[in-house]
Order: sequence, then structure tokens, then C-alpha cells
Amino acid sequence: MAEPVVRIPDAKVALSTASVYPESTATAFEIAARLGYDGVEVMVWTDPVSQDIEALRRLSDYHGVPVLAVHAPCLLITQRVWSTDPWVKLQRARAAAEKLGASTVVVHPPFRWQRQYARDFVTGIWRMADETDVRFAVENMYPWRYRDREMLAYAPDWDVTKYDYRHFTVDLSHTATARTDAMAMIGRMGDRLGHVHLADGNGSAKDEHLVPGRGTQPCAELLAGLAGNGFDGHVVIEVNTRRAMSAAEREADLAEALAFARLHLAPSAPSPPSAPSPAPSPSSAAEPPSSTSSGARPS
Repeated sequence: MAEPVVRIPDAKVALSTASVYPESTATAFEIAARLGYDGVEVMVWTDPVSQDIEALRRLSDYHGVPVLAVHAPCLLITQRVWSTDPWVKLQRARAAAEKLGASTVVVHPPFRWQRQYARDFVTGIWRMADETDVRFAVENMYPWRYRDREMLAYAPDWDVTKYDYRHFTVDLSHTATARTDAMAMIGRMGDRLGHVHLADGNGSAKDEHLVPGRGTQPCAELLAGLAGNGFDGHVVIEVNTRRAMSAAEREADLAEALAFARLHLAPSAPSPPSAPSPAPSPSSAAEPPSSTSSGARPS
């Protein structure tokens, strides 16, 4: 019997609640359920629902969509969400993940002006990871650019592979903005790659978060590699739909991104070998073709 043509991927495909901005966290759960996502990653930001564990649990139960990851509030606009102390933010993110059944907390490296936090960050992340089964997956970032000027905004470095973390998140929009070789970075992460933010980019100074397949990043190559090596983390669609002219257009973009991920996470299995052609009989192999049967006249 022939082997199945398609392998079912081990990795689950989740929708980041940031992908529906400026719509709400609740809208993300609704869209994820309607489109058939395996779960959501909750971006903890200024939406009060994103900060409320019980509200998130009710949304998850109502829509039948699990929370697979929690993105800690690491953005400029979330400096006061869940405390101004960055370690308290991570502790609360871990508690939220544990209570919601999420396996991963996504965290950015510190901003350079968070000097004490940056100084202790690598050892502190290891310490927190030792206290829980939840993965703290540190995400690659990028230099900030304005015209011909470049600012290194993250410490100890935007390239997280320069330091020893237990788990990494790779973001392909960030590799585009950093203008770095995404596959080389993924190679350096090796088996510590635990989480993926799937998006695309063209190398703009802005963090574009395009629908995968619309930029220059090796989105398909990355997914095919994950499917082949038994990746057991999550692939999260984290795209920018702010320019969508309607809810239908936003949903179409998110459906396209999901289809792209599923297609490239389930590559075709090797085709079974063809049966050998039967060998010619001795009599037919010995006889020359009949000139009369083909209508040809001898020369």
C-alpha cells in the first residue's frame, strides 16, 4: 500500500492577537475559531482583556480555542502594563501561561536604557526557566534605523543567538528589518528554537510583519525544515493587518497566512518507487521489426 502523500505536522499554528490590531483581543479569539487556527498567542498590551486571565479563560472556553503562548508586555507602549518592573512582568506572564495552559512565554531582550535589567537578563531568564515547565523563548530583534543612522536599542544584543538562552523565538519580520540571514540565524539557534513568529518583510527600516509569501524572507524554507525535523513548538501568525479596509479583508489576509503555514508545514512525502517494466520475451527480443507490419519497404 502506498504511503500517505501528506504528513500531518506536529507543530500547531496559532494566531497572535496582535494580528487583528486595532481590533480587540476578543475579536482575535473569534477569528481564530472561525478560520480553524489551532490556538492563539495572547499579546499582553493595553487592551484590558489581554491583561485579565479570567477573561482570557472565558474567551478560550467559549470559542474552543486554547491559549498556546503568552507574549509578555515588552513593547514601548506597554511600559506600565503589569507593573513598571520588567521582572514582575515576566513573573505575571509565567503565571498567566501556567493558569491558561500555555507552553510558552515570549520575551524581548531589554531596551538598552533598562540597564540593571539588561545586566541580569541572561542569568535571570535561566533562573526563571528553572522554576517552571513553561518555556521562556527569547525573541530576535533588530537595530533601529532612521535614514543613514542606526541605533542599537536592545541589550545585551538584538541578535539573541550571541547569548546562551534555553529557548529562542525566531521572528522573520525582525530578520528582514535587521537585514540578517534568517536561515543562518535559525541554524545558530539549532534545537533551542522553540517558537516561531511567522511573518514576512522586504528589509525596510520599519518592522513590516507582512503576510508570509509577500516579502523576501525564507518562510516556506523555514516551515519545510520544521516539518522535517519534528519541531514540537508553535508557529504563530503575527502579521500587520492595520491597513485592511474592512473586516473581510483582514480575515482574508489571516486565512491566507494560515493556508501558507499549513501548506509548507506538510510537505509531500517521498513517492513510492515505480514498479519495474516487464522484461521483453526472448523471442520478441531476438526478432527484428517486421517491415511489412510497419508499411516500410526494404531499401
